[in-house]
Amino acid sequence: MKVVDRPEDARPVILEVKDLVTRFYTPEGVVHAVNGVSFDLREGETLGIVGESGCGKTVTMLSILRLIPEPPGKIERGQAILGGKDLLKASKGELRSVRGAGIGMIFQDPMSSLNPVMTVGKQVAEPIVEHLHLSPTQARHRVIELLSLVGIPQAKDRLNDYPHQFSGGMRQRVMIAIALSCDPQIVIADEPTTALDVTIQAQIIELVKKLRDEFGMAVIWITHDLGIIAGLAERVIVMYSGFEVEHAGVRDLYANPRHPYTVGLLGALPRLASEDSARLANIEGRPPDLLEESTCCPFSPRCEHVVDQCRWENPNLRTVRETHQIACWVDIAEKVRPSLPVSNV
Repeated sequence: MKVVDRPEDARPVILEVKDLVTRFYTPEGVVHAVNGVSFDLREGETLGIVGESGCGKTVTMLSILRLIPEPPGKIERGQAILGGKDLLKASKGELRSVRGAGIGMIFQDPMSSLNPVMTVGKQVAEPIVEHLHLSPTQARHRVIELLSLVGIPQAKDRLNDYPHQFSGGMRQRVMIAIALSCDPQIVIADEPTTALDVTIQAQIIELVKKLRDEFGMAVIWITHDLGIIAGLAERVIVMYSGFEVEHAGVRDLYANPRHPYTVGLLGALPRLASEDSARLANIEGRPPDLLEESTCCPFSPRCEHVVDQCRWENPNLRTVRETHQIACWVDIAEKVRPSLPVSNV
């Protein structure tokens, strides 16, 4: 397994998110979906965001692009600064210029994201016409170029096909073509390989890596699979219950996880056959109810290292080693030394 490890450099920060808080006001109560998330993204960097379903990964990204439904959703506070402008305060016109042109997004399920009654060619052409103002002929040539770039065979002959005429992997390639159509600075990939088999997953991941290196775009990759992130990202944010619980360079995170939840995630990854044939680790208990606002560490009911302070005060992120941060009252560095997990790619 190859783990990405790139030294700190002077690449400029292109996106800065500060203290993002998002709530959903439902008949059952207030869902505390995102709770004070902060991070930055550098030019050409790949940032992984990991955590189990419902931890706030996708809502964080949708909030940045102002794509959450309002109501019931509401961005309570925070900033998302791109190109000197706060996207959370931008007008609808300014947001339209950012979506697609500044930030492209690859959604999790292409079958539900693509319009089933519109040809693939028209769907790829839409952002091109909107942002690049090309003529129909120019747009058509650009669509063929993009579909060929992402590996669609005989792209010219597939322009008038509909999404159901493509396989799952090919539909995801179409989504990648749409995300790249206007040469964005940033591409957000929201679990783009979840519904695909392992072979196709590997192809999509390699395609994104190739395009990232070729075009120099920054990538935010959302996933629940730490194995994928190992060979893809430079930095990793681990989220739990809408909070950042660990933030570190990918090699440091895998070699020296400092939060009990991260240790649990790494322990749940399969290893290659070896003398150690122990069963996969299991994180006991259930995720917290997001209808209840956390006044203590949200992971404390499931944590085997819990102390009294965990039960009455929620820790903030603190630096434990250079660029390595955790939100935990206990330093488990000397207690747990897991081996590197096996990548799924």
